[in-house]
Amino acid sequence: MADIANNSEIFGPVASGLSFVAFAVIHFLLRPLTPSSVLKSGTQTTWKWRNICNSLVHSILTGTWAILSFYWHPKMAEDLIGTHSTSSLLLVSVSIGYFIYDFIDMLLNHRKRSSYELMIHHFFVIICFGLSVLTQQYIGYAVVALLVEVNSIFLHTRQLMIIKGAPRQHSGYRLNSLLNIGTFLIFRILTLGWMTRWLVIHRDQVPFLAYTTGSIGLAVIVLMSIVLFFRILDADFISKKVRNKKE
Repeated sequence: MADIANNSEIFGPVASGLSFVAFAVIHFLLRPLTPSSVLKSGTQTTWKWRNICNSLVHSILTGTWAILSFYWHPKMAEDLIGTHSTSSLLLVSVSIGYFIYDFIDMLLNHRKRSSYELMIHHFFVIICFGLSVLTQQYIGYAVVALLVEVNSIFLHTRQLMIIKGAPRQHSGYRLNSLLNIGTFLIFRILTLGWMTRWLVIHRDQVPFLAYTTGSIGLAVIVLMSIVLFFRILDADFISKKVRNKKE
């Protein structure tokens, strides 16, 4: 791997390919770990549980890694365009492999509206991250985007708890709901807002193709995040209060 790292042109694609295989293996290894209560719910629910578990692994890995990347290489925060470390390049490459795998997994196994929305998200992420890795530019900006995965940890945990039928009034569910909303505001909404501001400020430094692709992708992801935020807020807090009053 060290020899490949010295060849920057193939390092990213090779890392993405290995990541793709790794997440496919993780999905396979989750089969014997699937709870019996989930297995009884049918094929689609079983697939969804394994898919979300795989996504949770990605979120824990990349969310933590993104924070550490700026700690290990603080100069990257000063120059998000041209400065990056081998570790941060590997992080973005690994994430590309996951998003490609998850895109194909949903395309083959879950052709429903919710999956189509995620596939649109994955498409733009793959394009933007792919351009970043292939050009060796904007790696730092891509790492900032992966800070969003900190929130995804609690988002995926919420989905798994719902699949397993955890009561919404359960202390564990309530704690995760609060952490989910808190990290959603800090690591998703504020991060995406900061990324939008950065892109506008540095417009003259970004080539037209990269700026256009990034702007469209960011706009789509911001819109989807806002819609998702209000859906979760309504399901876990607003509607919950209404139900409690009726009781």
